[in-house]
Amino acid sequence: MRSPIVVMGVSGSGKSTVGAALAQRLRVPFADADDFHPAENIAKMSAGQPLDDDDRGPWLESIGVWLAEHESGGVMSCSALKRDYRNRLREHAPATLFAHLAGSVDVISRRQASRPGHFMPPALLASQFETLEPLTADERGFTVDVDQSVDAIVDELVASLPDTHVDGEES
Repeated sequence: MRSPIVVMGVSGSGKSTVGAALAQRLRVPFADADDFHPAENIAKMSAGQPLDDDDRGPWLESIGVWLAEHESGGVMSCSALKRDYRNRLREHAPATLFAHLAGSVDVISRRQASRPGHFMPPALLASQFETLEPLTADERGFTVDVDQSVDAIVDELVASLPDTHVDGEES
């Protein structure tokens, strides 16, 4: 049986692009956690203010509901920077796999510079790295280096998935 996959990482790591490509490859639904933010969160981030845990509560709840509705397969792009956030998502969908898109500050800064108009300004990147708690050995998931092409990242993610996720995939 498949389980939902959360493609996680700091802003600019490629979560949305990689998540959409992974979902297409696996032939499962895709959702972007950015679309689950209430207007107040978007306004706060657009003003250059980082979100706090209180801001993230309703947002994480909405994402968790989506994951629970897609326990048989789905991909969500979501920062999920803290273990506590991931635990809150797992409360809804315990079998969720987390794919951490990791990169250096330099690599991520270059990626961010190539996407003008996004509501997360590059100035907040430092706060994202300060908040980030990488996956630990007891969490279901894996880490992939983002300093490669989207196709190479997706190939690596698919190769890291349990066999139940890729059955029926065309080669």
